[in-house]
Amino acid sequence: MKLHGTIGSGQGDFAQWIAKLGDYYECKTGLRLFPGTLNIHFAHDDRLPANCLRLEGREYGGSVNINLVPCNIFGRRAFILRTDGNEAGAGDHPRSIIEIATDIKLRDAFNLTDGSPVEIEID
Repeated sequence: MKLHGTIGSGQGDFAQWIAKLGDYYECKTGLRLFPGTLNIHFAHDDRLPANCLRLEGREYGGSVNINLVPCNIFGRRAFILRTDGNEAGAGDHPRSIIEIATDIKLRDAFNLTDGSPVEIEID
């Protein structure tokens, strides 16, 4: 499945979460994630697949559950991250925005700016 969207600015708070939960994310994904995500905006709402990986709040002593969907962007292994709140439409992001996490800063590696088109392939 391929998704097409555009780059948009985010809140910039993933760095604090990766500092606290990096080992948990690495255990789930097999990647040491870069402390920042790439926000992708779509023209429509998008739901996550039902069978995605999960980082449950109880696993790390927190209250937020995170869905992790394996994907590829620019030929790189990556993960779509979305909290249960965002998936339900009650979080910080609408369902028309996804966050992509991988082991590098995608903006720098691929010279991306807000508005750049991207294609994400879901595994």
